[in-house]
Amino acid sequence: MYLDSDAVAGPAHGRTVATPAWTVLVPFFNERDYLSATIASLAAQTVPLRLILIDNGSTDGGAAIAEEACRMHGLDYMIVTEGRPGKVAALRAGLGWVRTRWVATCDADTLYPPHYLAAAQAVLSRPGCVVAGAYFIAPGAGEEERAARARPFMLNARLLPRQSHTGGAGQAFCAATLQASGGFDGDRWNYVLEDHEVIHRMMRHGAMGYADDLWCMPSPRERDRASIRWTLFERLLYSAAAPWAGDWFFYSFLAGRLRRRRLSSERIRERQYQHLEEPAIAPPHPVL
Repeated sequence: MYLDSDAVAGPAHGRTVATPAWTVLVPFFNERDYLSATIASLAAQTVPLRLILIDNGSTDGGAAIAEEACRMHGLDYMIVTEGRPGKVAALRAGLGWVRTRWVATCDADTLYPPHYLAAAQAVLSRPGCVVAGAYFIAPGAGEEERAARARPFMLNARLLPRQSHTGGAGQAFCAATLQASGGFDGDRWNYVLEDHEVIHRMMRHGAMGYADDLWCMPSPRERDRASIRWTLFERLLYSAAAPWAGDWFFYSFLAGRLRRRRLSSERIRERQYQHLEEPAIAPPHPVL
């Protein structure tokens, strides 16, 4: 069903559906070539879910593609339209409809193995854990490649436990804690790297956990990611400051630098190129 961000929700397809433990948020903007495969991977999950897709101003007919895929797979779903551009606004609109214990943020061009939500649920069920993070592997990667990717990722997570090691395509939350921490709020943070800023706030309430079997596969699409990556200096300072000076790092230091680079959430679209003030370095995962 289609809803705008101010509409009143109702049961999917006009039928009563038992509330599952999971809601999955998928914001999208001109993703028609990827939505069907992503939705199919979510439909194959081993735990029940409610899917909320947020159309953030698409002009390619992606919403119709998404609805067709959801109907074909018999999903409990809703499509929300959010006119304010930017991923932060889209996620905020979707989070407003969440009524489940857990919520995952997923990207429209990413594939999720059938056990993805079950693995995230196992992590979130650990005492004191309020957010779970997945690592990213290449599409079609075999078990040997997956294990090779998992080892350094898990090591980094153990060595630096007070920061995020994954992007928004691979994050899952205790919904009540996410909402209590302020959720996705453009008045607080309306820049890229929103997936790291929200983890900073979540960690005031508990820990972030990872697992060897919690992974997903972003598409190999061509994109301009250099424009929205950390600079080397920013990345190193984040690693050093996250445990003890996170507020200063994000709100006093990083926000001004991103503002000068014009990297606000509403200005970033795929293939939009931006100018960097100093050389960038790719983080150990895609920044989404």
